[in-house]
Amino acid sequence: MSSTESPERVRLDKWLWAARFFKTRTLASEAINGGLVHVNGQRSKTSRIVVLNDVIEIAKTPYRYKLTVKAISEKRGTGVQAQALYDEHADSIAARETQREQQRILGMATNPHPEKRPDKRSRRKQKAWQGKN
Repeated sequence: MSSTESPERVRLDKWLWAARFFKTRTLASEAINGGLVHVNGQRSKTSRIVVLNDVIEIAKTPYRYKLTVKAISEKRGTGVQAQALYDEHADSIAARETQREQQRILGMATNPHPEKRPDKRSRRKQKAWQGKN
């Protein structure tokens, strides 16, 4: 295998990290072990070898992804390179867009932070309300 060829065998946690679904391999491993990642409809282990045309389902709060492995890589590249590793299913994209629209309508996507920092009196009221006297 030369440096230009893609590797033939890559662990699932490494592939998810390379495809940029998780920031670290540790987070990918925790999601896999927590049952949030399924390969070909079955719960899998972090050491599972990813092969072409595997169907991977990822439940990453608040969205769900369903994708087909198109390429294999063990190195993390740019976002464009990461998107070249998989094809996302149309129903997965549609469900995510629907959920995003529902959140926008309900106002959940807006930032809940106040416009300014609370002053001393407001902080005291907030602490009293929370019971942190």
